[in-house]
Amino acid sequence: MELKGKVAYITGGSKGIGYGVAQRLLEAGMKVAVSGRNLDSVTKAARKLGTEENVLALESDVTKLEDENNAISQIVAKWGSVDVVLANAGVGHFAPVDQLSDDHWHQMMDTNLTGVFHTLKASVESLKKSKGYYITLASLAGTNFFANGAGYNASKFGVVGFTQAAMLDLREYDIKVSTIMPGSVATHFNDNEPSEKDAWKIQPEDIGDLVLDLLRMNPRTLPSKIEVRPTRPDKK
Repeated sequence: MELKGKVAYITGGSKGIGYGVAQRLLEAGMKVAVSGRNLDSVTKAARKLGTEENVLALESDVTKLEDENNAISQIVAKWGSVDVVLANAGVGHFAPVDQLSDDHWHQMMDTNLTGVFHTLKASVESLKKSKGYYITLASLAGTNFFANGAGYNASKFGVVGFTQAAMLDLREYDIKVSTIMPGSVATHFNDNEPSEKDAWKIQPEDIGDLVLDLLRMNPRTLPSKIEVRPTRPDKK
């Protein structure tokens, strides 16, 4: 894919992995729309990322299909197409399964799994036209289960399964579909405040580099499921 001038949409793009990927795509000459539930936060992030010519801030709650449809419509109205979509928005709540609340269960399913479906549902016709790329941000938690992670594991196992099946459904339209499954990343996830203590972790811009690698891959080749982890674990 020739990246200069291409259009990307990133959900959950105001910080963390979404923000790091946006930085890398902009450096490659792409135009990037970033969305989040809080328009003020997304607008501030967009101003740091670039100008109105190459960055668009959007308010969208991925749990609502109408919001995602509206986001795609705004992108097409501004730039004419959607070439790359990164379904990145996600939440996590961790507790033993007998203590996990119903609200937290549904927040994770509605955001992490249904949100991924909504983002694809809203963008798929545009991606058919552009023969674009749809990428989901899953997690190593989508293949490795752990105590206190029943709800989060279920949502991320679902994302991996959904994305792989969508890949089979959509490749007949020349749409490429991949899921990225990171281990520990230095983000604000789970109330973490990134600092020097997180230097051993994957950095958000590293995921951005990985996304660029996928976009630059020869179109005959599709890395459909990518596991990525820190080279060395934290020394306790």
